[in-house]
Amino acid sequence: MTTENNDALFPKGNKLPNDWFSGEAFLNPLIARDKNNEFSAGSVSFDAKARTNWHTHPKGQVLIVTEGHGYYQEKNNAAQIIKKGDVINIPENVEHWHGASENTNMTHIAITNYKDDLQVTWLQPVTDEEYKTAIQSTENN
Repeated sequence: MTTENNDALFPKGNKLPNDWFSGEAFLNPLIARDKNNEFSAGSVSFDAKARTNWHTHPKGQVLIVTEGHGYYQEKNNAAQIIKKGDVINIPENVEHWHGASENTNMTHIAITNYKDDLQVTWLQPVTDEEYKTAIQSTENN
């Protein structure tokens, strides 16, 4: 008989500012931009109901979900459920948000490219109504 290791892949990290996130979200930096890498990577942990603001990336982003499940939504599109093992390739300059489900924490590795010195443009918060609509849209699919 084997037992599953339910320990987190990486430590939770430091709390992220509520200027860019609703709820409790944390970042554990993994790789910083340097002379060899035009990107950074970090493990981002979302407590249940936590989510990013709407935002864009000038050179795109890749998310690799390592724990739990949550949502990913591009502006003017239906939300999709994301879960452990999913890889989301976000095109450049696409307005989107991502975060945990109502009852489950979610962690993903975010690999974010730079364009010049810009990595992300933060926009308005995802409202509670937008979040509820996202949940309902995934329940109906």
